[in-house]
Amino acid sequence: MQNDFDVAVIGLGAMGSACLSQLAARGARVIGFEAAYPAHSRGSSHGDSRLIRLGYFEDPSYVPLLERAYRNWRQLEAQLRADILTITGVLQIGKPDSKIVSGTLASCREYGLAHDLISPADTALRFPAFTLQPDEVAVLDPQGGYLRPEDAINGYLKLAGEDGAVMHIGEKIVAIEPDDQGVNLISTHGRCRAAKVVVATGPWISELVPELKAIAQPIRQVVSWYQPLDGFRTLPGRMASFLLDEDDDGSFFGFPAIGRDGVKVGRHCHFREPIDPDGVDQLPNAADAALLDGFVARRLGGAVGARVRSTTCRYTMLPSEDFLIDFLPSDARIIVASPCSGHGFKFTSVVGEMLCEMALDGDTQLPRHAFSFEALRRFMHRA
Repeated sequence: MQNDFDVAVIGLGAMGSACLSQLAARGARVIGFEAAYPAHSRGSSHGDSRLIRLGYFEDPSYVPLLERAYRNWRQLEAQLRADILTITGVLQIGKPDSKIVSGTLASCREYGLAHDLISPADTALRFPAFTLQPDEVAVLDPQGGYLRPEDAINGYLKLAGEDGAVMHIGEKIVAIEPDDQGVNLISTHGRCRAAKVVVATGPWISELVPELKAIAQPIRQVVSWYQPLDGFRTLPGRMASFLLDEDDDGSFFGFPAIGRDGVKVGRHCHFREPIDPDGVDQLPNAADAALLDGFVARRLGGAVGARVRSTTCRYTMLPSEDFLIDFLPSDARIIVASPCSGHGFKFTSVVGEMLCEMALDGDTQLPRHAFSFEALRRFMHRA
């Protein structure tokens, strides 16, 4: 039986849309399925902004992928004639021995990245929106900034359509059934066949990849926007995007006033509340407000005031908090992309390239050895 398509991409959020665009640009017969609509509010890629930074505290091994991602983001901007990536600098703040500070410096030193280690007094002069404690420092990543997630996803889908990709929006894949000749996809509307399949369904990944059911945990994330009290101090260029480590209180992130709602703030993983991705969204509540309002009062109180609005999104966390980008162990025609764990969007442009090469070329030359099922199993065994 002949396959209808060379590749099918399931899930057209960040990674799926980038992959679909890359596949179509290479002339593949490709179809994409999105159960909801592009950049919808029940996924992981909405909310106006996402951090991007080159000095990566999580692990220096991510830096080569980030360098490629920056190049690819600029290429996407040129194709779309639109702004997707804006440089504001990223301040990474904490005690000198904190993971955020020490990890950032390790990445910068290993790869010779530009950076600036700044004292609390100098931070107050250069970036007066922030309040640092006397025992803290800030590391400025001058190449850091933010991405516009909705514009990126819609841009990738626009390019994919122009290059001939077929897209089924509002159609959910409910089963994947491989046979000797290809892979059958059964949806809420019908079925099709493809030689290869990329599964990039975010919080719903375990529905189609049962191997992840016990370990890929969707959690609830909340962010809030605050009205500037001092418009000068919160302007991009005067206020950097940031990550701030507060020891036992977790790490917070935020952005300058890049839109009408003001300064955006969140805590990484928020309360780590597990959710059912098909359940009713839990709207922001008093506990959410107290957490973020308290941080703003401690750290940004002279620069921002009233909370304007809040929203929720989802992280999909793996136990290692790394990515998973690999062929399904039981069938190499199925490629699994769960590259988030709360820090994936900045890599969208390079993960799309990796997934495309895996589907069309049999694998990618880009480094993904740390993101395999085997690496995940080793981590879980050590843990």
